[in-house]
Amino acid sequence: VQLQASGGGLVQPGDSLRLACAASGRTPGRNLHMAWFRQAPGKEREFVAAIRFTGGNTLYSDSVKGRFSISRDNAKSSMYLQMNSLKPEDTAVYYCAAAQGLIYSTFLRGSPSDYASWGQGTQVTVSS
Repeated sequence: VQLQASGGGLVQPGDSLRLACAASGRTPGRNLHMAWFRQAPGKEREFVAAIRFTGGNTLYSDSVKGRFSISRDNAKSSMYLQMNSLKPEDTAVYYCAAAQGLIYSTFLRGSPSDYASWGQGTQVTVSS
């Protein structure tokens, strides 16, 4: 599966931004669980949000819960991250990731090592 992330940019604190991730390849969307991670300079890659194939289960890190919303459109093999009330500490490169066949307990871990496919990343900068 190939992933292409887009939608990053420079915004001010309190603004909103919507990221998109398009999946392509042999079986995009089939039992494909997807997630967003981010990495700030000098820091480790951290989990942001994840969504299972059916879209019925979502997971968020405490730092974005209530501000970010993850969704997907399987007909378009795409995933989205709506980011509201952005803060300077949200500044990072955002990566979309995908994994097939994750059992629910693994999905709940939100670990980068569980995701086999990664997009190239899109920069989000929140600054006044």
